[in-house]
Amino acid sequence: MSFPNASYTLSTNVNVTGTTREPGDPYQFLLPWWQQTVFFIAFAAILLISAGGNLVLIWIVLAHKRMRTVTNYFLINLALADVLISQLNLPFTFLYLLYQDWWFGTFFCKLSCFISPCTISASVFTFMAIAVDRYIAIIYPLRPRMPKRHVIVAILFIWLFSSALAFPNLIYFETATYLAGTVCFITWPIETDLAYNYLLLVLNYLLPLLTLVSAYSRVGVELWGSRAIGEETSIQTERVKSKQKVVKMMIVVVLIFGICWLPMHAYYLLTSHYRSITEYKYIQQIYIIIYLMAMSNSMYNPIIYGWMNSRFREGFIHVFCWCPSRRCKRSSTQLRLRRTLFPTATRAEKYGSDRNGSMMHTLTEYVDMESNCTRRSNQFNSTVRRGSPRRTENAL
Repeated sequence: MSFPNASYTLSTNVNVTGTTREPGDPYQFLLPWWQQTVFFIAFAAILLISAGGNLVLIWIVLAHKRMRTVTNYFLINLALADVLISQLNLPFTFLYLLYQDWWFGTFFCKLSCFISPCTISASVFTFMAIAVDRYIAIIYPLRPRMPKRHVIVAILFIWLFSSALAFPNLIYFETATYLAGTVCFITWPIETDLAYNYLLLVLNYLLPLLTLVSAYSRVGVELWGSRAIGEETSIQTERVKSKQKVVKMMIVVVLIFGICWLPMHAYYLLTSHYRSITEYKYIQQIYIIIYLMAMSNSMYNPIIYGWMNSRFREGFIHVFCWCPSRRCKRSSTQLRLRRTLFPTATRAEKYGSDRNGSMMHTLTEYVDMESNCTRRSNQFNSTVRRGSPRRTENAL
């Protein structure tokens, strides 16, 4: 979303440090130091965790060939969108909301306010693409999986359509200088701001949530409600559990997204109809909280992946490995992903033609040639090396 409506029309003629500000002055609210400190801590946490976590996630997939699956390519796209919004929108907008002065010029005013709706649109459309991919893989297992080149085309289309939705911000955002400072604001043609807010609400929130609820409800019935014909083997059970874990993870990701962005969408609808809300005494604090809540969504996905998916968790451990009592020296450590198929797997099972699961995914193995890490890391390595050929991970 764009963030113009509340940041400089909060109040007028407010006395600050003994002076009366002119109407439209961007300096109506100067927050107490302790509030600024709290907001800065939240801001720094979002900025660092989002950048670090999402960049590591991208590395885990791209650096290891066997991690380059259809779903993981879409997860890379989500991570890229989160990195962009946390680095190209969050710092500029947060400082502007806090100090009510735009220090970054017209170019970054337009760019920052373009990045926000663009990346949000890219995220929700990627959620929908993942849901469709999971739906087809589970409900119609005889259909071939989407080729990777089609995934790349889909991602390009997602970004093109998202850019088109955000394009009005490039046109209508401007800067203006007052005696006390500069503001970054949007000058909509008459009555178009309400239409644009409704358009984003439908395309970026209501329609995606409806699609995701429908798709994952059907997938849930298939995975948790149906049973295979005849006696179910341990292999089939393991495959179903693997798919259930993936679906659970994506449902959590979507729920977190919906919760984080609901207050922002509600705020824009309310202020579009009731402008007097922006004159409320504590609207600045309220809006910063709403904004940081929405931006915090960019840092949650890597945490969720590491928590709910063992392969990503192993990748994060590999990157952030540290030893409390000694340095973790790894001169020749590699993270390798090996594909392990069941000996009895047929060609149909390998390529997704069975009802309960598609291709058996890879095991994640750490090969630590000269590691001085702690016992935990060594135990993990030996466990994976001794792993049975019948073991499978909850791979994406």
